[in-house]
Amino acid sequence: MKLVIDRLEWLVELLGGLARWCVLALVLLVAVNVLLRYLFSIGPVALQELEWHLVSPIALLGLAYSMKHRADVRVDFLYDRFGRRGQAAVDIVAALLTLAIGFIITWLSIPYVTQSFQLLEGSPDPGGLPYRYLLKTLIPLGFALLVLQGIADALRSLMVFVERPIMPSLAAGELLEEGAS
Repeated sequence: MKLVIDRLEWLVELLGGLARWCVLALVLLVAVNVLLRYLFSIGPVALQELEWHLVSPIALLGLAYSMKHRADVRVDFLYDRFGRRGQAAVDIVAALLTLAIGFIITWLSIPYVTQSFQLLEGSPDPGGLPYRYLLKTLIPLGFALLVLQGIADALRSLMVFVERPIMPSLAAGELLEEGAS
């Protein structure tokens, strides 16, 4: 089970790395746009649209990545009071809800993306970017990635939940038997 979790999270990490690079590209692009606008009075529509195009992979691919690294928002005032198994049970429920939401949004977004591909949708603005339909593929991809992270979280929590605690007396008895031989 650990191998499955590692493989799923490897993919999340890989695509999350792409989101991190998009953050850097966005910062640089905004700086260029500001310089062009205020120093040269130029504001290319394509560069402004590219800013929004870079926000999409940041948000959609970064969603699963942030969950993997536990950077999501949690309200832990009760969670911290639970034992290890109680926390694992809460995590299983949260992972299953994440799975359900991710799957529903992935499923519902496919016709939307398909329609965009059929229309070969591009920017409606003169000088805007073509190929908007390619950008829209990030919607089902991002939420499918969220589903994969939800599976990894559910499996990890399940491993913790079914883990049998070592009884102190049993552990001491094993140590005594090992020392006697």
